[in-house]
Amino acid sequence: MNAISTKQRSGKIKEAVIESKDQRWHCRNRITLVFGSNDVEDLETYLYTEGGVEFKAVQFHQAKSKAIEEILDNSIDEFYRGHVSEIRTELSDDGLTVTIQDNGIGFPLDKVKQVYTEFRTGSKFKDEEVDEKGLLFRTLGQNGLGAAATCLTSDEFEVTVKHYNSKQEQTYRFIDGALKVTQTRPKSFSGPSGVSITLKLAKEVYKNPKIDKDLLRKRIIDLAYNNPGLKFVFNKEEFQFKKGLFELAQRINIDTAQLIGEEEFIFDTQTTTGKTAKAKINLHVSLTLDPKNDERERFISFVNSTPTFDGGYHNDRVKRSFINKVKEKAERQLKKEKITVADNDVLQGVIFVIGIIMPNPRFESQTKRKLVRDQLLEKALDQFMEEGVEKFLRKNKEFIDLVCERAQTRHRFQELKDASKQGKKQKKQRVEKLLDANERKDRTKCVLFICEGDSAIGGLRSARDKLTQGGIALKGKPMNVSQATIKDVLDNQEFADIMAAIGLTIGVKADPHEMRYSKIVFLADSDVDGGHINTLLTNFFFTFWPELFQMGIICIAKAPLFEVITDKETIYAETEGELENIKKRSEVKIREIQRNKGLGEMSPEAFRYVLSRKDFTKIAVKEVKASQDMLNVCFGKDSQPRKDLLLDTSK
Repeated sequence: MNAISTKQRSGKIKEAVIESKDQRWHCRNRITLVFGSNDVEDLETYLYTEGGVEFKAVQFHQAKSKAIEEILDNSIDEFYRGHVSEIRTELSDDGLTVTIQDNGIGFPLDKVKQVYTEFRTGSKFKDEEVDEKGLLFRTLGQNGLGAAATCLTSDEFEVTVKHYNSKQEQTYRFIDGALKVTQTRPKSFSGPSGVSITLKLAKEVYKNPKIDKDLLRKRIIDLAYNNPGLKFVFNKEEFQFKKGLFELAQRINIDTAQLIGEEEFIFDTQTTTGKTAKAKINLHVSLTLDPKNDERERFISFVNSTPTFDGGYHNDRVKRSFINKVKEKAERQLKKEKITVADNDVLQGVIFVIGIIMPNPRFESQTKRKLVRDQLLEKALDQFMEEGVEKFLRKNKEFIDLVCERAQTRHRFQELKDASKQGKKQKKQRVEKLLDANERKDRTKCVLFICEGDSAIGGLRSARDKLTQGGIALKGKPMNVSQATIKDVLDNQEFADIMAAIGLTIGVKADPHEMRYSKIVFLADSDVDGGHINTLLTNFFFTFWPELFQMGIICIAKAPLFEVITDKETIYAETEGELENIKKRSEVKIREIQRNKGLGEMSPEAFRYVLSRKDFTKIAVKEVKASQDMLNVCFGKDSQPRKDLLLDTSK
């Protein structure tokens, strides 16, 4: 290695002052290193209402919240070890004083000062420590920092330890971050053993030492859901649950809560010192699903009862496993339609509730808001989700239908977007077959007749009002758009001409001010085929512009089936019944009755009679959804609903 060069300097240089700070100074002045942000942030979370859950953004102070949680977590650790059955918390009316008490076994009295004033002091450093069954202990505290950091950042911190083994109790008072320490003499006690702590956080450290009652209550209820059987009391409210986190899912939505699974896995593993041990991992995943909710997915997740606000490995693994399994089933169902399923098709409106209890979890930081990867957890989660999601899908077959429907809707929406671009180009093209109305200034006066066949357009040409009436002819029956792609519709010349003639674009809502005609009238033969043409046209317009029907723009012109020529006038009858009524009229002397098989056989006078009407029969729509459902029955790909309708003798 070449020698490093010398930097040229002039005169004597002022050197940095090297200092040593004690734990108290470091904790109070660098609290973010231990408890996270010391500023108020907006946190998207939830609060517990009376019997429910409200998702909302709250003002959250990470460091202050963590300071209290560290004391609660110590009691939970004792519950994991089988020593605690009840935890009581009380917050004063002014929100400044918190008392947390458990009925555990306490700990040796000569260790109290050390536990609450010295970092790296605790009972959970031995990652290989096992219970009587040879299973590694599960714990929240791992670094011996939390309780001491809370004490050192408190103005007042009073601890009473009632030690089960020695049958002695002692109280310590730590004032101003333990600058001043007093203690009582050890003495015997009666009643339950355990630890009781009363504290006031330091204003100097936390700026505003007041504890948020709603968030503390939320944390305690979270702990109750995570630890079934453990009793919590908060300001006289009692919380104790039997089914744990599944009851939380039910609280979110009692109707749609589903248990994916709740399993226990035991693995052989090695500790950090190389010893062989067994690791037990408990997994819980449940979810709620709101099919009408278009919001993205939410997660409520915990690791060893700690809320993982920022998610992490467990959230990602559960989410990906769920998506992949559902996609596999849904895409198999959509294979013929060549539609792929997007993640949001699966996750929309889903709320996951995840709970994991495991030995030695690893987080990104002391705040424990995000879990990092663990190989044993990966193995457990993969096996758990494979079995759990499979059972969920067998039980909830309609969920796959919902996902497919979302994928189809999204695919159709994209097609409509693409169609609107193509349609805007088509609007500008000249329509060769359009018999246009000549009115230029006020197109609201104009009516477009969509006719069956070229012979009908010939009759229309001779009988129409050229200023306000236009026409366009169909070649036979139009396309059934319910069984066609949007691309097929756009490529259909007849529909392309109709859209261009009127000024409509697929994917764009109809605007009467932009349309070239204020009325669209179907003019087909008065027979079964003519009726079929009218319904196919109705399906076309309703599929892409249902608003036209609500505006009263879509109409049908009924062509007369009979022309009754009398000695004075020609009378027109649209049905056999009308003809019979004319025959019964004594004052009418019939010379000739002409039956029109189609529009092409109508006389010019009959055409003028049809076109001269001020009002045509409007196709009214009372309920859009019901109308769409009926059109789907009549024209959809599934023929069974049509058969059921035709065979239904009750209608």
